[in-house]
Amino acid sequence: QVQLVESGGGLVQAGGSLRLSCAASGRTISTYVMGWFRQAPGKEREFVAAITGSGGTTSYADSVKGRFTISRDNAKNTVNLQMDSLKPEDTAVYYCNRVLSIANRAAYWDWGQGTQVTVSS
Repeated sequence: QVQLVESGGGLVQAGGSLRLSCAASGRTISTYVMGWFRQAPGKEREFVAAITGSGGTTSYADSVKGRFTISRDNAKNTVNLQMDSLKPEDTAVYYCNRVLSIANRAAYWDWGQGTQVTVSS
């Protein structure tokens, strides 16, 4: 049973940066495509970014392309999301999860508790 623990969220002004981290336990995630998702109040959870097991291929939602960077540290069993030039519309709870592939962004495991990101204008 894999457990995912997201951290690094907080309150930041528009234009600021945050770095999120997702720590996996119970299973090595180095061979899996991993992704970040977010859910804003009153909205459905949406895809943000994904990265292959080797880290060689990444994919982003259009809304974050050029501002967010996904990375991973397989030695630490973690996946990270560097968020720059944050906007108020980035406010959401952010989650990580395994995804089926770079092309198929369906989440695979149970969700963790997420980490809240709030961007003030």
